[in-house]
Amino acid sequence: MSVTVRVPAKVNAQLAVGAARPDGFHDLANVFLAVGLYDEVTVTEADELRVTCAGPDAGEVPLDRTNLAARAALVLAGRYGRSPDVHIHIAKDIPVAGGMAGGSADGAGALVACDALWGTNASRDELLDICAELGSDVPFSLVGGAALGTGRGEKLSPLEVGGTFHWVFAMADGGLSTPAVFREFDRLAEGTDVPEPVASEDLLAALEKGDTAALAAALSNDLQPAALSLRPSLADTLAAGREAGALAGLVSGSGPTTAFLVADAESAYSVAERLRTSGTCRSVRTASAPAPGVTLL
Repeated sequence: MSVTVRVPAKVNAQLAVGAARPDGFHDLANVFLAVGLYDEVTVTEADELRVTCAGPDAGEVPLDRTNLAARAALVLAGRYGRSPDVHIHIAKDIPVAGGMAGGSADGAGALVACDALWGTNASRDELLDICAELGSDVPFSLVGGAALGTGRGEKLSPLEVGGTFHWVFAMADGGLSTPAVFREFDRLAEGTDVPEPVASEDLLAALEKGDTAALAAALSNDLQPAALSLRPSLADTLAAGREAGALAGLVSGSGPTTAFLVADAESAYSVAERLRTSGTCRSVRTASAPAPGVTLL
């Protein structure tokens, strides 16, 4: 018997970052949008826990117990006193190490799939609690849609979205380590007063109204200067996207993927084609938002 789920990538329409906390994390005001790029996670009864992966950049995905999908199976099995013996197969379509929460998506997907396979019938609150234990972005991968993440991003408040937003994503060569980007943020902020992270009222209003132009004007990412410091070439990609006709562009999360908000599906195609030939990125994808969270197939 096996269970397959589909789980989306995310983009951060706003990522406001506070000063480092004593525990090493940072308080965030993180406006998540789930976008229509998906991984599919299949769990099948097996003699032992193992992980396989296929798809773009699959060779960069860890297949041991550090993989969030494996960790999700281990945590759920531990809570219910059962063996975590499943084969987890990830059909990867979300860019790897790209600031789009692909690993978090796989963790949320494996958790829901194992819950269905094993019949553990965990409550939604318990699933979200396990997600938060696995990582800051994992709860949103389960929920999808649009949400404001506070704390370190794991405390979610759903947001109303009044329309569809079209995005173009440009993938860079290689990844960027999220901890390294936060360390660079701390280095750049040294000696300054870092304000408390607060969600932008203009951005939340733009989402609720479905106003693409207003959303473009309000996009922001406090980690972008740190990502650009570690990977200066991303500035060329951002410039190329804007020159191609994007309404706005920003580094997605901790990067190195760059995300461009465009007016409509036709504009997405045009901007994507120009980015593909710009020489500033490895590959380009288009997707719309919001998208649903983990879905059983």
